[in-house]
Amino acid sequence: MMRQVVLIPDEDGGYIPEVPSLPGCYSQGETRDEAFVNIKEAIDLHIESMIAPVRHIYLKSKAK
Repeated sequence: MMRQVVLIPDEDGGYIPEVPSLPGCYSQGETRDEAFVNIKEAIDLHIESMIAPVRHIYLKSKAK
């Protein structure tokens, strides 16, 4: 799934990428390329953290 990434130059150098559609999902990188690599991982982890509780409830209900 494609997500919009906002790339903000950091005052101290480097970049801070964030994903507006995933509140709290942001990362950092010294270069643009590093920032994009890091935000891809942050997106995966953010989405997994949203899915994990739902998956747990679903699996628990199927076990009964």
